[in-house]
Amino acid sequence: MNEELKNRLIFLAEKYETPDFVNDDPSRVLRRYGTLKDTELAAFCAAMLAFGQRQQFLQKCEILFAAADNAGGFYEWIKSRAYQALFNDSPKKFYRFYSYADMRALFDRMHAIIEESGTLEEYYKKMLAQTGGDYAFALSQCFAGCKIVPQGKNCANKRLWMYLRWMVRTGSCVDLGCWCWLNPANLLIPLDTHVLSQSQKLGLLPPDAGATRKSAVLLTSQLAEIWQNDPAKGDFALFGLGVDKTEKAGSGLDSDGGGL
Repeated sequence: MNEELKNRLIFLAEKYETPDFVNDDPSRVLRRYGTLKDTELAAFCAAMLAFGQRQQFLQKCEILFAAADNAGGFYEWIKSRAYQALFNDSPKKFYRFYSYADMRALFDRMHAIIEESGTLEEYYKKMLAQTGGDYAFALSQCFAGCKIVPQGKNCANKRLWMYLRWMVRTGSCVDLGCWCWLNPANLLIPLDTHVLSQSQKLGLLPPDAGATRKSAVLLTSQLAEIWQNDPAKGDFALFGLGVDKTEKAGSGLDSDGGGL
């Protein structure tokens, strides 16, 4: 990577990683609750719904958060199974191709996790040790069998890596960094439509690159030339640039644009 491109990416990352970033982004949930046990569950749901049109999935997130707040917070909503009042085994769609039954399965799994380990964080630590240390794979295995949680080992798993970016990166006005026992140097870029497109235009990925783990690894290695210990910071540069261009074109697509 030449110095001109490095400097441009540094400038863009600083431009977009600001407190205002969260205004129309699912990451705004990170500071909605005052406790980690609420935040980590609510944020996981927000990350799993983060595809399609931004305003649509944010509206669906607000439905969950409002119901949870009425039950005393997201953790209590899950622990008490109060979510069952809203989500049953209906095949009716809640959001895009995910049904009320799919959401119910996710919440049932969350309930089982906190019954066993107390928090998602503690359960994830055990799963990480059991699965060999792959951050995203271990997280997917916490929710094995849940349709809403990506399970593929060779795909980009954008939503899982976005959640992990939120939870792991420290010193950010956007990311929460509450799972600071994990190393941000091991995070992969959340490879969504905007990031993929901008990476290709800038020559960071080949023109025929797809939304695969291989592409995410290659892009992350490129960004590690700038941010050796924190390559996911480059996500702000590429995603922010892509969203800016998309919104100016009037398409209204979200951070994913197609469910990567």
